[in-house]
Amino acid sequence: MSSTDSDKVELHIIELESKIAFQDDAMQHLSQELLEHQKQIKLLQQQVQLLAKQLQRQDQDDIMPQEQEPPPPHY
Repeated sequence: MSSTDSDKVELHIIELESKIAFQDDAMQHLSQELLEHQKQIKLLQQQVQLLAKQLQRQDQDDIMPQEQEPPPPHY
């Protein structure tokens, strides 16, 4: 193998190592973003459940017996 061939191989290896390092960094960044999104989703799910419970309680509190209901406005 000539020196130019070994230089080309060495440059190719350096290029591949650089690409791997970039991909590792990108994967770590994406993993961190995914973790943050999962935390946000969990928080939003908890908020939706809380709002659903509040709405259900409000609906139950707003229900009056039939005889106490005022007549509709068109009467």
